[in-house]
Amino acid sequence: MKSITVTFPGGKRVDAHFDGRTVRTDQSVKNGGEGSAPEPFDLFFVSMATCVGIYALEFCNARKLNTEGLGVRLQAQRDPEKKLFTPIRIEVTCPKDFPEKLKGAILKTVNLCTVKKHIVTPPEFEVVLTD
Repeated sequence: MKSITVTFPGGKRVDAHFDGRTVRTDQSVKNGGEGSAPEPFDLFFVSMATCVGIYALEFCNARKLNTEGLGVRLQAQRDPEKKLFTPIRIEVTCPKDFPEKLKGAILKTVNLCTVKKHIVTPPEFEVVLTD
């Protein structure tokens, strides 16, 4: 079971505590915060990009492939009508010596990213008030 506890250290900062770690967030100055940490929604994009990154890295490591030049870039544009980011584009850059025959396989592998899978097949949510 994953358990995260949230605290409010002041201003518009909101911290998440889990597994002995703390992830700090803050709102941007434009949104009334100090801009001292990423905004919570930014971590959504970071989570997706790094998830794709670990899948790409593990793909290469499992095949003992060079990872120099391996990269991931996520770009998202906000749709003003939907008020959501769409499309979200994730680019995987393979090393220069990456075998052509494995390009389809690495693309298939990074599409297995757990974060992306949770968006494509969303979980059920239950939000409750407690005392």
